[in-house]
Amino acid sequence: MERFTESIRFDQRLYAHDIAGSIAHAQMLAKVGLLSAAECEQICQTLREIQGEIEAGRFPFRTELEDIHMHIEQALIDRLGDVGRKLHTGRSRNDQVVTDLRLWTRDALDRVDRRLVALQRAFVGRCDRDADVILPGYTHLQRAQPVLAPHYWLAYCEKLERDRQRVADCRRRVNVCSLGAAALAGTSLPIDRQEVALRLGFAEVAANSLDASSDRDFVLEAAFVLGMIALHLSTWAEEWILWTTAEFSFLTLPHAFCTGSSIMPQKINPDVLELIRGKTARVAGDLQALVVLLKGLPLAYNRDLQEDKPPLFDAYDTVRASLDVAAPLVAGAQLDHAAIAARLDQGHLDATALMEHLIRRGLPQRTAHGVVGRLVRAALDRGVRLSDLPLDELRQAEPSLDESVYEVLGPAQCVRTIRSHGSTGPEQVREQVRRWTERIAAARAGRAREEDND
Repeated sequence: MERFTESIRFDQRLYAHDIAGSIAHAQMLAKVGLLSAAECEQICQTLREIQGEIEAGRFPFRTELEDIHMHIEQALIDRLGDVGRKLHTGRSRNDQVVTDLRLWTRDALDRVDRRLVALQRAFVGRCDRDADVILPGYTHLQRAQPVLAPHYWLAYCEKLERDRQRVADCRRRVNVCSLGAAALAGTSLPIDRQEVALRLGFAEVAANSLDASSDRDFVLEAAFVLGMIALHLSTWAEEWILWTTAEFSFLTLPHAFCTGSSIMPQKINPDVLELIRGKTARVAGDLQALVVLLKGLPLAYNRDLQEDKPPLFDAYDTVRASLDVAAPLVAGAQLDHAAIAARLDQGHLDATALMEHLIRRGLPQRTAHGVVGRLVRAALDRGVRLSDLPLDELRQAEPSLDESVYEVLGPAQCVRTIRSHGSTGPEQVREQVRRWTERIAAARAGRAREEDND
């Protein structure tokens, strides 16, 4: 029974948050007169000693004590006797556990946010280095239109920024104090829940004790946020895996992030990217586990909720580890400018630019689309570029064309014609790089101020 019901294997990582919550609770009990000042000081000092022992690896964990909360409380009682027994006044393990988990999740989200900023900084840091590189953009994994490399890097910054927004929004709902809800109905003792919330940095106090003791939707939401981050990392990893192949030859990864083959000496395998892609399956599984865990629970607390921690911890550990290797990998990879440029004319990437040139000359879009389609077919049949077609042949397809048509043909000329907001046009990209450089600097400055305040 002890082996089956224990959770100390995984919830011991909550020790610092459990001790922080217990210290805040003890200080509140002293303020409302349920502990003396001397008892409060004894309890707080002993809790800090216990934390030091855990961090030094000298604290014994025992299966029969079940979880981290009982371990810490029993150690307190062993050292302080009846004074230690007073700590649990006005609270239950139900509200204690959820408060600890909210504190841990809040810290975890903050750590993830810092890593998202670091990855954004790595992408932005590439923009000057690759400022003049033109890449083939794809739809359906077929060459579509040319784009500037910085435009591609900033596309991932935008995705990561939405991830940051989801982290911040989730954090707001996490940052609610459950302590004082007790088992499910509250308590008749004169506790001050606002005082505890203030000491622990919570923005507000949970309004309903039944909801507070049973609520785990913040865990599910955090797992979803982590899942979205993992998904974005996976799609990036998949694309870069393709780019490292001989078929693409766009990208060379730092060797520190690759491995060789046990039998084929020429191989350089993108193992880190493959693992980032593969580990996304774990995070998706963690999210699914939480959905199934919570789907049928009646109010209020049920022991099933003990199982919310392993998937949350695993999702966080997996995403954090992926972000830790993603940023230096992005910063260290090298685009093969020559290989990209050598094949950039393949795929008639300037076809859309030619169509828009015809539109500007008065042709309806569908008519212009048909004209260019016929010209692309002619170029394909002869194995040439659109810009290789002589003007007479172009004018047979559309008589209004003149020499100015060659000003929009070719990937470089094509990119220069684009000017819509948020596009890959050079002026737009330079403005976006400037905006992102300022945004990253502001994010770092804001984080530094928060650390100074801490």
